[in-house]
Amino acid sequence: STGEGAIGRLQAWILAHPAADLRVPALAAKAAMSPRHFARRFQQEAGLTPAAFVEQVRLEAARRQLSETPAPLALVAATCGFGDVERLRRAFRRRLGVNPHDYRARFHLNPTDPAPGRQSHDAHHRPAAV
Repeated sequence: STGEGAIGRLQAWILAHPAADLRVPALAAKAAMSPRHFARRFQQEAGLTPAAFVEQVRLEAARRQLSETPAPLALVAATCGFGDVERLRRAFRRRLGVNPHDYRARFHLNPTDPAPGRQSHDAHHRPAAV
């Protein structure tokens, strides 16, 4: 959770800018701290390393886009700060145990409006029992 101090303000900024350069040196400079001091303070105040917090924010932004928009995976990856689809896929598999395509198929808010490149017939067709 975000607090009132420098780290809390920076967390709020990260939430609003998931595609920005969110590596420790850039975040430390923004907080006017040395990278080492920043990483230590961030972990103390946030309970997570800066990298874990950033990945969590980016994953949440990607989950939101996948469930609420038909945006292509490459656009989701770019606007959420993953850079490319492969990094997005790796983060989804590692943290959620599912790939982004399957996540969208399961959680897209308008299942009658399939994502680009996805046909509705491939959702859950099973052969009829004989």
